[in-house]
Amino acid sequence: MIKKITFLLMFGPLLISSDMTDTLKIPENFEISIIAKNLDSPRQMTETSSGHIIVGSKKGSEVIALVDIDDDGVFEKRLVANNLQNPAGVVYFMGDLYFAEMDTIWIIENIDNWLDSNSNELPDKSIYMNDLPSETWHGLKYIDFGPDGNLYIPVGVPCNICLEPQQKDPRFAAIHKYENGKLITVADGVRNSVGFDWHPITKKLYFSDNGRDWLGDDSPACELNVVNKEGSFYGYPYKHAKDVIDPEFGDMIPSVDREFVDPIAELGAHVAPLGIAFYDGKEFPEKYHNSVFIALHGSWNRTKKSGYKVILVKLDDNGNYLYQEDFITGWLSNETAWGRPAAPFVMSDGSLLVSDDKHNVIYKVQYKG
Repeated sequence: MIKKITFLLMFGPLLISSDMTDTLKIPENFEISIIAKNLDSPRQMTETSSGHIIVGSKKGSEVIALVDIDDDGVFEKRLVANNLQNPAGVVYFMGDLYFAEMDTIWIIENIDNWLDSNSNELPDKSIYMNDLPSETWHGLKYIDFGPDGNLYIPVGVPCNICLEPQQKDPRFAAIHKYENGKLITVADGVRNSVGFDWHPITKKLYFSDNGRDWLGDDSPACELNVVNKEGSFYGYPYKHAKDVIDPEFGDMIPSVDREFVDPIAELGAHVAPLGIAFYDGKEFPEKYHNSVFIALHGSWNRTKKSGYKVILVKLDDNGNYLYQEDFITGWLSNETAWGRPAAPFVMSDGSLLVSDDKHNVIYKVQYKG
């Protein structure tokens, strides 16, 4: 494994020691650079048609744009919206910007026009929908538009392991699409999905799911799932991964009149898979095409830490699982993590962005072979 670390200076000097960044490992002929720093817990990202990058925030109250004014690879930070509650999710669609708080999704129309205008006033925003659950535990909302033109929204459960919330409100523990003013459940029995994307060929929805806690260091595995049939049930809270029966709710399985769908890949226990992105660009070698990058944010309660890396899950052209391997590692050393990858995003030029909500930077990966 050979890697090259480069730095683009913006917003002031980098506050990173070279010995930390030198620990990042990436496959041969790839380069990784930092294109934005001093951010506030960056999470989901999106790109406008003009090439501007919009960034959501896990802990903050602002949505920002990264604008390369003079096309020199140096991005300037520009405030897009503020006074928000953890606006982690952002997506650009048909010229408009959508961003998500806990219970509200906003829209800014024609965002490129505002970004290109250099206006000193914040752009006007309006409510797109505002009837989502407001619970904060697993309450961050990540959003994207599917091939069908509908907005998709996962809603996690407000607990580690529970049944009552989703019995009272079926919006919990599920992924929905917003169609004709209504939420329609696409995937049910989903504990906490923080990343989803569509296979470039089959157009099927794939999503990550975070496994429950406190069943030991090595159980249950976190998951990558695929939706072959709308409304499918993925097991929570009765069953986890492929074969872990929940000690509290597992005995209720005979009474559950649903077909349980197993994950197509187990990713490891407590690795915390967050954002996922299919590689649909042309810059990377053929090996990476139509396969999925997953950010493993890293464990918080495991005896020995796991995750803290970006992996590639290789699929065939029909979307079937083949294998998984590390793509970027090195954020974890001697049980100390100096960074936590949160979300990958494939840019229109074929490069790969990765947000890091611990080190508060965004990396850019390019192929130089």
